Amino acid sequence: MSEDAGAAGVPGAHAHHDNSPPALHIPTEQEKRQATVQEDAYPISPRRHTSTPNPFSRRNTSIDIDDYFTGPRDTSKHSKWPLFMQLHGSILPKMIVPLLVVAAWATLVTVLSKKVPGVNLGISSILLTVTGFVVGLGLSFRSSTAYERYAEGRKYWSQLIFACQGLGRVFWLHAVEREGSSKKDLLAKLTAMNLIVAFAVSLKHKLRFEPYTYYEDLSELVEHLDTFARAATEEHTIKPKVGLFKAVGENLGLSFAASNPRKLMKKAQSPLGNLPLEILCYLTAYVDELALNGQLPIPMQQTSAYNQLQALNDVLVGTERVLNTPLPIAYAIAISQITWIYVFLLPFQLFLELDWITIPATVAASYIILGIFFIGHEVENPFGNDVNDLPLDLFCQQIVQDMETIAARPKPRISEWVEHPKNKVLYPHSESGYSVWEQRPESAIRNALRNRPHAGFEKLDEKGIKEAHTV
Repeated sequence: MSEDAGAAGVPGAHAHHDNSPPALHIPTEQEKRQATVQEDAYPISPRRHTSTPNPFSRRNTSIDIDDYFTGPRDTSKHSKWPLFMQLHGSILPKMIVPLLVVAAWATLVTVLSKKVPGVNLGISSILLTVTGFVVGLGLSFRSSTAYERYAEGRKYWSQLIFACQGLGRVFWLHAVEREGSSKKDLLAKLTAMNLIVAFAVSLKHKLRFEPYTYYEDLSELVEHLDTFARAATEEHTIKPKVGLFKAVGENLGLSFAASNPRKLMKKAQSPLGNLPLEILCYLTAYVDELALNGQLPIPMQQTSAYNQLQALNDVLVGTERVLNTPLPIAYAIAISQITWIYVFLLPFQLFLELDWITIPATVAASYIILGIFFIGHEVENPFGNDVNDLPLDLFCQQIVQDMETIAARPKPRISEWVEHPKNKVLYPHSESGYSVWEQRPESAIRNALRNRPHAGFEKLDEKGIKEAHTV
């Protein structure tokens, strides 16, 4: 019993061991997460350590070797290497195996033509001109459609951030806290703002075909909600693991090593529902409650809240459209076949003029052609975990910080910032503060306003004369 008391830091627990230092109590993970009434934690972010990175942090800026193959890329990190020497974000890792295959093929064609008597596999290069235009047209179409999908995904997430900021302002600034129920209304506001974050995080996981709720940055945001995803998570609590062979194969772009991204959804034993849509239903119910209780007294405030909810729904439907309607498979197969046929015909057409240089020339030409082809394939789905995909984790963290910023202070009163003595109402033409101008007559204020354009014009004129003299 004394040992337990000593481990817990109870005074007198080491009465029989005066010379031994007191035992250091290391709290368990459960104790760290246990909420108390004295807890000084901000309720908007229930988890302090999540898998969502902080885009504004300067810590841990070194890049691990896995970061060269997995993503998305952390845009807050800066590289001083020239672009043509950078590997992080390059398509080169996924082109290693294809380029080795092309190099082996070019070597085979060249060696047979040089070393085997009576064998000359070289042909006229006229085929380069004829097929090059078709291949270029196909690659251009492939790249343009892929980037269009990438740009659409980027626009939808910027629209999401805009709608979250607007809805957060409505909840925090416009929703009135009723007298006698201010604490209850305050906690309801924070809960609703948590749901705004939960919508963004759940949308991120949905777009990555992660249909459950056991993810570290999502579980504590939605565990109190009655949703299909939470019910399915209770039946499917084992997180899938990726083997070494599959991980290496996916990093190298080997199609036979890639898993079906919808594998978890196909193996579900119960309905998964649509978690972002269900969260929208909870948010809509909250807005309805605010309107019925008179907490949004101005009709325009109610309209603004419902418009922001509709914007969130538009983002949900739009991102699902980008995800579920890729380039038609007929186009994808045809462009892939045409590109590879062109690459495999290169050694035959280059041998007559380049001889042994055919091998490196074929590899260099293949790098250019296949590079464009692979880039189009990688950016086609902008919501995944590739290096060049959209940094959805950073977007979600930005929304978290936006909600925390909005809720950091109560609704500001006009008198607090308008009548502040440091409010220089006519800056930069006057250094006088609000209190000074308040003591002056209204005619003096209007005269100052009337003369302000002339004063600004004279300053610009003087600046132009000084610049002319310096020249």
